[in-house]
Amino acid sequence: MQKFTSHKGLVAPMDRENVDTDAIIPKQFLKSIRKTGFGPNLFDEWRYLDHGEPGQDPATRKPNPDFVLNQPRYQGASILLARKNFGCGSSREHAPWALDQYGFRAIIAPSYADIFFNNCFKNGLLPIVLPEHQVAQLFDEVHAFPGYQLTIDLERQVVVKPAGEEFAFDVQPFRKFCLANGLDDIGLTLRQADKIRDFEARRLAQKPWLAHTLAP
Repeated sequence: MQKFTSHKGLVAPMDRENVDTDAIIPKQFLKSIRKTGFGPNLFDEWRYLDHGEPGQDPATRKPNPDFVLNQPRYQGASILLARKNFGCGSSREHAPWALDQYGFRAIIAPSYADIFFNNCFKNGLLPIVLPEHQVAQLFDEVHAFPGYQLTIDLERQVVVKPAGEEFAFDVQPFRKFCLANGLDDIGLTLRQADKIRDFEARRLAQKPWLAHTLAP
């Protein structure tokens, strides 16, 4: 998992409430057994005018020119600004995968669905909660100023605006530690690799029959 310490990036505004996970990554793309390749289908039904299916070449699709991520001023955005209850709906982990693989490193919103919120942290995506009035102010500024960028300092837990004004946000210490060190659940487990190997060696010495398999 990619480490997150500090990030400065272009902001894209998703000016809709209750954006659910089926909108973030539609159900037909959940057929894949791989954990990669979901970025091109992020917000697929809003992003394209034609129906998408797994394996299609994005270059052959018909992009929706009115959708925010297709507008030239938001190309390369890495911070998504959203409204309340972002990520509601089903618990699919593919949603943060798609956001991350598109290029987003953080989301800013007044609230999130709980499972989506937790899944973001497990996949290196930082979901920041700010009060609605601060989010509304950011929306106004993003719309008013092309090229609007924010800096997110995880160590200090602040969002820094272009003129230097800061909005503080909360994050649990354990989640902060995992993001700053690029540790997902597997990475956390592998930090104990020596202890795991020692345990397995002791167990095999005490119970050598565990190494045998039953004949069919």
